[in-house]
Amino acid sequence: MVTHYQKAYFLLSVADVKQLPPDEGIEVAMVGRSNAGKSSVLNRFTQNKSLARVSKTPGRTQMVNIFVLDEKRRIADLPGYGFAKAPLSAKLRWQKTVDAYISERKCLKGLVLVMDIRHPLKDLDRQLLSYCEHRNLPVHILLNKSDKLSKLAIRQTIKNVEYILTDYTNSVTFQIFSATKSIGVEDLYSQLNTWYEYKN
Repeated sequence: MVTHYQKAYFLLSVADVKQLPPDEGIEVAMVGRSNAGKSSVLNRFTQNKSLARVSKTPGRTQMVNIFVLDEKRRIADLPGYGFAKAPLSAKLRWQKTVDAYISERKCLKGLVLVMDIRHPLKDLDRQLLSYCEHRNLPVHILLNKSDKLSKLAIRQTIKNVEYILTDYTNSVTFQIFSATKSIGVEDLYSQLNTWYEYKN
């Protein structure tokens, strides 16, 4: 099946939100810890293995990367956090860029927060959720790498995540996902289609 997301192409990388495209149309941003598999997720749902650079060294996304779906819709791939082997000054600069993007970007409709299902909702993830709640920004969590856990462990993780998410009053949804095994791709499309206002 051909999807809207297969049309995605790379537009530009920026280190400062002032360099972003005009603040209009619809953007959905992807964010997560540097070892959560964010680039693999992006490549999976766009069905383009070379769209985002996948590295065995976490933290390769050090700038905001913009991908275009059509003249109205874009994907923003935000710098990963929490694990990258980089100087503190660089990490602080990336964090400032991410904070500015989330707080200032009016065309931002929602965040896809990618987590490793084996290590969900770490402190930095919760800080981000609290920040998004303050901003009243919807978040859809992908519990990625679900192929690494047994069905029993997945069920237990889902229960734990559901319990933790009761702390947040804004729209926070979640699902299991595996970029490697293509688990949960259709559910992700459903969420993205809502945000991007696709009719089918």
